[in-house]
Amino acid sequence: MVRLNLLLLLVVMLCSLGVVTAQHKARQLFQELDVQHERTRQLEVEFGQLQLELSTWGTAPRIEKIAVEKLGMRTPDAETLLPTAPTGGASR
Repeated sequence: MVRLNLLLLLVVMLCSLGVVTAQHKARQLFQELDVQHERTRQLEVEFGQLQLELSTWGTAPRIEKIAVEKLGMRTPDAETLLPTAPTGGASR
C-alpha cells in the first residue's frame, strides 16, 4: 500500500510539473503574440504613411514643377502643335 501511495504521489508531482510548465509556456507565447500584434499595428501605420508619401510624389503638379525647373521643359505653343491621326489599334 505504501508503494502504491508513493507511486501515486510521484505521478501527481510529475503531472503538476507538467501543468506548471505548460502554463509558463502559454504565458510566454501570449506575451510574444502581444508583441507581434503591436509590431503589426506599427507596420500598418508605417504602410499608410508610405502610401500617402507615394501618392504625394506622383502628383501632376509636382511632376510638372520638376519638368520645368530641373529639365527645362515647357508647354508647347498652340501654333507648333501638329494634329495626327491615330495609328494601329482596333478599328471603329
